[in-house]
Amino acid sequence: MSRVSGPTIADVARAAEVSTATVSHALNGTGRVAETTRRRVRAVATALGYGAPGTAPGTGPRSRTLGLAVTTFAGSPWNFVAVSYFARWLTAATAAAHARGYALTTLPADRGAEALWHTLAVDGMLLLDSPEGDPVLRALRARGIPVVFDGRPAVPHPQDVWVDNDHAATTREVLDHLAAAGARRIALHGGFGREHYTRAVAEAYGAWCVERGRPVLAVRFDPGDAAGHALDGVLAGRGESGRTERADAADAVYSLYDPGGRQVLAAAARHGLAVPDRLLVVCASEDPAYASTEVPVTTVTLHPELIAETAVAALVARIERPAAGGPGRHTVPAGLLPRASSHRPGLPPGTSH
Repeated sequence: MSRVSGPTIADVARAAEVSTATVSHALNGTGRVAETTRRRVRAVATALGYGAPGTAPGTGPRSRTLGLAVTTFAGSPWNFVAVSYFARWLTAATAAAHARGYALTTLPADRGAEALWHTLAVDGMLLLDSPEGDPVLRALRARGIPVVFDGRPAVPHPQDVWVDNDHAATTREVLDHLAAAGARRIALHGGFGREHYTRAVAEAYGAWCVERGRPVLAVRFDPGDAAGHALDGVLAGRGESGRTERADAADAVYSLYDPGGRQVLAAAARHGLAVPDRLLVVCASEDPAYASTEVPVTTVTLHPELIAETAVAALVARIERPAAGGPGRHTVPAGLLPRASSHRPGLPPGTSH
């Protein structure tokens, strides 16, 4: 019976993101190596089974555990579970994992840059909104751990699998809906994150505006801007003189993030703009409370439960049947849920002016 070759010093160096010389010094207690680096290298070597006979990455017993991380703002102490999209995604993913006999470990956002990712004992990882240069993804790739993404990875590898919506088609549906309700100057309230979702929507919005000769009114979302002050410029309108000119103001806003709809409503109230008479509003959000605001807000659902279930199924397949099913994208349709905030009274549906 042949012996399975174990991980090499080069495997440890790649996983720890250091040189082979540093690995040698760290493991042998020689050379000038920072203590934090020495501990991390040793932890990585242990996790990989370096030096253990007959052990190689992926050949040992499975942990029957999946990991989950939201890495778009990794290293920042933000509570993504408080956002309806992530809360619903996590609940559905947990149920899907349990149904397949796996535990699901969820990592807090502020630990995204720690050495934890080099030693985490999981069979596979679910990464949500992975941005360009994601340190978590880099560590997982170095260890050869299977990954499935929610959202297209910034730089896809040939074998990558991801689950996503068609953001370009959804954006055009929203903008066409607002235009049919009479909107002529639609502002996009987004541009906050570096994940694919933000870029894809912004690109589709810009292309739509150019095709129809509409102005591009981009407003950067700020999660701490409860009063919606970032929207002041586009809601007031600014002419060449710098004075307020309502004719140049936005008459509709599409907000891309969960709190954005409330920010738009707050800004509209400060500017005396009645919704929907003077301002139409659509928000991408899974928060059911938008159905019961003073003026119910039209929302876009990305169907997080279906995305989560699809992602877990794809990840388990990669773990248990690596040769079954190829890489690529699984597309889940988004849905527009029209409410009063995007229908101007007195204007027949489908009519623009």
